Amino acid sequence: MKDVIAPGPAPAPSRGRPAFFAINRTKHATLTLASACQPKDSQMPFPKFFADLPELDAPFDPAAVTARAIAGPEALAVFFEIHQDTSIAPHSHGDQWGMVIDGELHLKLEGEPRIFHPGESYDIPAGTVHSAFIPAGTRLLDVFAEPDRYKVKRG
Repeated sequence: MKDVIAPGPAPAPSRGRPAFFAINRTKHATLTLASACQPKDSQMPFPKFFADLPELDAPFDPAAVTARAIAGPEALAVFFEIHQDTSIAPHSHGDQWGMVIDGELHLKLEGEPRIFHPGESYDIPAGTVHSAFIPAGTRLLDVFAEPDRYKVKRG
């Protein structure tokens, strides 16, 4: 049988990582920690095909931030790789949801500071004033309810 990735009870994951286990269904069932729970030093890069996803026409210095998008008529999903410490000034827009893949996100929502770590997600309701500091080495997935939040560069 194939390995199955499934949420399951686990010892408390270190540094806020999600508790997902690969269940190997053989004669003797075993549990092994999935790659999503690897220690921070064993950061796995985005898959090579992500480089073929369209870039964004966004107000970020391309030397500081790489942004690759999956755009649809209902929403915009963006994979961000932060190469240099980056600050984002206070602003607001439509609904946004995101998750830290690696590194950390220092997010201020309506002036309230929070720090998010790998595996943690955040929800920014429409119209909420927010700002951020994102250290180099951080990778994020953000999904915007506004499909035209950023213009997607096509071919």
